[in-house]
Amino acid sequence: MKQTQYISFMNNPDARSVLIEWWASLDHARGDRAALRRCRSSQEVAFVPAFHRLRRNLSAIAPVDAEKLAVVAGILSHVKENDYALRFAQQMATSKNGSDRARVSGLRFRRLLKIEDHDDLYGAVVRTIRLLDGSLNIASLADGIYWWNERTKNNWAFDYYDKAPNEA
Repeated sequence: MKQTQYISFMNNPDARSVLIEWWASLDHARGDRAALRRCRSSQEVAFVPAFHRLRRNLSAIAPVDAEKLAVVAGILSHVKENDYALRFAQQMATSKNGSDRARVSGLRFRRLLKIEDHDDLYGAVVRTIRLLDGSLNIASLADGIYWWNERTKNNWAFDYYDKAPNEA
């Protein structure tokens, strides 16, 4: 594995592989998954050994911001299935069972985009994962959460409204 300057789960296959393998390992370590699911903030995630395994493995690929990664790890513990067909924001805009409405309403989506703090984002994204029945693109979600900023919000808005123009 080659060390890079920054971490990207969508663009770096090594980082994506480490993340997906770690997430898949939670199926065999149900105690770790349960401990992560009980966490409500990055501070609580920092006390779970499973998070530190992920942090160490990713640090071999690129420098890692532990606090941002803790939010990613805690959130990913709620994901049931990796569905890489669409990016995360596009998945929020998909309809359920032939309905013409997005799984995540336009109002809820706009509220999500207004969030500034990673710990506030934590709970909102966990609720969004439930609306998607736990099936989503792990790499896309991880990049969005890790790099939560205006650029991410803009990219999510374009993805969401391209897929669900009626939710405006």
